[in-house]
Amino acid sequence: MTDLFFYGTLQHLPLLELVLDRPASEMKLSEARLRDHAVYGVKDQAFPMVLSEKGSYAEGLLVQNLSQNDLERLNFYEGGFDYELRPLWVETMEGASVQADVYFPDPGIWTPTERWELRDWVDRWGDISVTAAHEVMGYFGKIDGATLARNFPALRTRAWAKIAARQRGTGDLRDVTKDVVLHNHRYAHVNYFGMEEVALQHRQHDGTLGPVLQRSSLMQGSAVVVLPYDSARDVVLLVEQFRPPVFMIDDPEPWMWEPVAGMIDPGETSEHAARREAQEEAGVVLQSLEYAGGAYSSSGSSTEYIHLYVGLADLELTVQGGGLASEGEDIRSQILPFVDFMDRVDAHGFKDLPLLALAHWLARHRNRLRA
Repeated sequence: MTDLFFYGTLQHLPLLELVLDRPASEMKLSEARLRDHAVYGVKDQAFPMVLSEKGSYAEGLLVQNLSQNDLERLNFYEGGFDYELRPLWVETMEGASVQADVYFPDPGIWTPTERWELRDWVDRWGDISVTAAHEVMGYFGKIDGATLARNFPALRTRAWAKIAARQRGTGDLRDVTKDVVLHNHRYAHVNYFGMEEVALQHRQHDGTLGPVLQRSSLMQGSAVVVLPYDSARDVVLLVEQFRPPVFMIDDPEPWMWEPVAGMIDPGETSEHAARREAQEEAGVVLQSLEYAGGAYSSSGSSTEYIHLYVGLADLELTVQGGGLASEGEDIRSQILPFVDFMDRVDAHGFKDLPLLALAHWLARHRNRLRA
């Protein structure tokens, strides 16, 4: 049996219970602190790090009598964050000294910021982290730590999308807790996107439960798609990039002309994502955004929900080309007069559905935007 001291996110009991797959009532828990250490936030990350700091205390949670299975589950979860365990002495609130293992980050990989507080983290990141941990631990025993680490940012993006989806009601009075019966749910595969499988029944229109359906879904985060439009010059901007799925279906033209598009990062609004992606992919600073609606892009096969925008911008100042090398993006841009753009739409010269949707929205609202 092993004792561990948690100074960071695993102090949050809903997250700890999920990772260990048992309730807190079955754990031996006590408040404790680590002398001559302090906990700091990590730049550009939603988790903390611990640093040596003379005279300070890192407050945390001591969890005792952990089993080998507990350790394997914890190491799998923490393996996605580049931590290693070190034995140190911690002090309980009763004054006892207990030797416990502590997760430390690899030296030099992260930049500390301000002092970290659990309550602030729970308010901002608690729901996202617990939701992401459901998927993370769903792959326990199926993938290794390196694969988890590589895919963890995408898992968090999907968690943020799932939280948003829970609020996406339109007034349908049916109750999924009564009208859908879930028999089995499996995390089948992950490689940036996830693939999940279910066996379920749902209430049919005649009021009866239908047969058990075996279905799979491509699990994705929410996305923004924004078509930059210069109302003074009456021109639009498109970007072109290589799309592996189009290549994989044997389409001979996998280089796609599209609007600017990208995933909504955890904690980010769709408006902020639209502005960020316009700068990253095309060097465009959007003056304002016109919301053209939101919808599932392919509800029979994918969880992706797209927010559509037309972004007003001065396209004379546009940088030609863009994208992030860290994401494998190789992007060029093209500015088209609106009339030429719509001629290509009518001639079926584009193969991107969000682009067609935004073209028709812009055609309907162009006079208003130009006025």
